[in-house]
Amino acid sequence: MIRCIAIDDEPLALTKMGNYIEKTPYLETVALCESAFQAIEIIQNTPVDLMFVDINMPDLSGMDFVKSLNEKPVLIFTTAYSEYAIEGFKVDALDYLLKPIEYNDFLRAANKAKTHIEGYSKKPEQLQLKEQQLFIKSEYKIVKINLPDIKYIESMREYVRIHLVNSKPVMTLISMKKLEESLPKEIFMRVHRSFIVNLNRITTIERNRIIYDDNVYIPVSEQYREEFKRYIDKYFL
Repeated sequence: MIRCIAIDDEPLALTKMGNYIEKTPYLETVALCESAFQAIEIIQNTPVDLMFVDINMPDLSGMDFVKSLNEKPVLIFTTAYSEYAIEGFKVDALDYLLKPIEYNDFLRAANKAKTHIEGYSKKPEQLQLKEQQLFIKSEYKIVKINLPDIKYIESMREYVRIHLVNSKPVMTLISMKKLEESLPKEIFMRVHRSFIVNLNRITTIERNRIIYDDNVYIPVSEQYREEFKRYIDKYFL
């Protein structure tokens, strides 16, 4: 069973969410909370797998409540405003439900949460590496990326952009350090604070810059230059 809480300051909306949870066989109600403060106490004392959180609440909004948590259960936002979807992505929300919420929409989101909880770690960096592929979370979806298809990875502050061969880049919320640690070191190398490269995709090197076949120039910073040089020397004729 997936242990759930619902948080909403509107009594009718909260009751509806409670009914939906009870109606879904694999969900179990831990608590129905009328405020984020009440939910904080519940989460501190009771294991929770999944939260349905209203964004617009007085005193402490659902967004600020989620940002205050160190360890977050899987999160689904409920809101009357679709523009909050982008903000939800920034705090790693799995999905959002637009009010008024019908059961079929609730069930779709619940099924997504079930798949997520059963198949993936609940840490913010949704990364799993297996052989020559990885799975990342991007725009509320789990996306599979084949490692040989990666050209290079670019840091975008708290996000990274994964540049692929014959496909548009994929952006995900994860640290460069976490990603670097998860990739096979014999194929991928950090060459700059903002770049990890697929060594097999390098075509030309010029003046401490890696040049890809589409005129992309990636600098090799002084911090990583010696390690990169050792790699080149290993194959230099």
